[in-house]
Amino acid sequence: MRSGDGSVLSSLDMTSRTTMSVRTEGSRSQAKDTHYVGFANFPNQVFRRAIKNGFEFTLMVVGQSGLGKSTFVNTLFLAEINDPKEIEIPKVVSTTSIEQKDVKLVENGTTLRLSLVDTPGFGDAIDNNKCWEPIVQFIEKRYSDYFTEETKIERKERVTDHCVHLCFYFIAPSGHGLKQLDIECMKKLHEHVNIIPLIAKADCLTKEELVRFKAQIQKDIDANGIKVYKFPESEDEDERKQLEPLRKRVPFAVVGSNHLKEVGGKKMRYREYAWGVVEVDNLNHNDFNALRDMVIRTNLVDLIEVTRNVHYENFRFRQMQGKGGVVQKSGSGDRDPFTQMEEDHHRREKEFMAKQREMDKLFEDKVADRNKRFAERGARLDGRDEELKRNIEERKGEIDRLMNESDGSSTASRVSRANSKLSLHNENGVKLSPPGGEKTHSKVKKTALGIFTRNS
Repeated sequence: MRSGDGSVLSSLDMTSRTTMSVRTEGSRSQAKDTHYVGFANFPNQVFRRAIKNGFEFTLMVVGQSGLGKSTFVNTLFLAEINDPKEIEIPKVVSTTSIEQKDVKLVENGTTLRLSLVDTPGFGDAIDNNKCWEPIVQFIEKRYSDYFTEETKIERKERVTDHCVHLCFYFIAPSGHGLKQLDIECMKKLHEHVNIIPLIAKADCLTKEELVRFKAQIQKDIDANGIKVYKFPESEDEDERKQLEPLRKRVPFAVVGSNHLKEVGGKKMRYREYAWGVVEVDNLNHNDFNALRDMVIRTNLVDLIEVTRNVHYENFRFRQMQGKGGVVQKSGSGDRDPFTQMEEDHHRREKEFMAKQREMDKLFEDKVADRNKRFAERGARLDGRDEELKRNIEERKGEIDRLMNESDGSSTASRVSRANSKLSLHNENGVKLSPPGGEKTHSKVKKTALGIFTRNS
């Protein structure tokens, strides 16, 4: 054997290099084992483990009552998952409720644990405003449960995936495009789950009506920015050519039936009318086989991966941001999470600075208003103080005047009383001396005696 530089490598050298890493004593010493490492058996190991563990898949069906959702599910999985006899038509309109049924299906040794989620009451009320909220809350609750189990310190070796992987949205065969309820509901759901729109009871429309109806639905989906599940293109050229005609049938127009009959030794499901028979498995009659091949037989794994890598990661990202349950804007799920995180960080920083400026201005306004009130109150207090001082001065002057008047009246009163006594004494013949008269008389007498004494 010749190498890239033209030198010759002996087969002995190549053999020795191989056997150094893989040869062991005993049975592997034979020449045929020296060129076999064993990693080619890796797919078989994965296959055996997958068969052992089985698979989980959660399917949700959304649509108004009477569109054949339960019958369609039975037809899709060839099993009596829902018994039509048990389905009761509500006598009164009700709000949207959630019903779940878990079944275990086995096909050729492969186990599928199917969780079927139905939404009875959807769109049946008079006021259908926000009738999709219980559905969104249920999907978010499943993501939240998985997130809780995944982030536990002591968690299970294998966390069971109960997230909703696919939502079949059933459209009534009106022939006039999507209703406003259909548009609003799918716009609320497409950020949380994979949506595949289905035209229910397609045998109600002619082929021409069906073609126009599909075109109008696709136009409404594009016009309203509804993101439905896009089937991936196969890498195999032959398979891609085979599946391309089936991809073009979206939205799928389906028919379901619980009636079986045997034709040519083969059982088939059918619906019988007065004008003829509709075969469920006939692509000329409806798109059921195309839907089954594109979903069940080809893309179940891709639906699970898209749910986990896109919808669940978006939910997880919101949880890590502290925005649990807040729906992201349309198109945000297609961006790089780190770029989106940086943009959100800058946006929150700007919002914080704007809020801080607003709070500072509000604080300054409140301080200015309080200072103004204090100044007005101080001015009022100063005015009252001056008024009180004036009142006090006035009262003081009045008191002084009254005291002066009181002193004058007291003196006059004493003089009047003395005069009254003197006049009374004279009337009785008694010589009365004025106040202090006796003392004056005594002094005069003593003075006279003193004069005489000095003369003698």
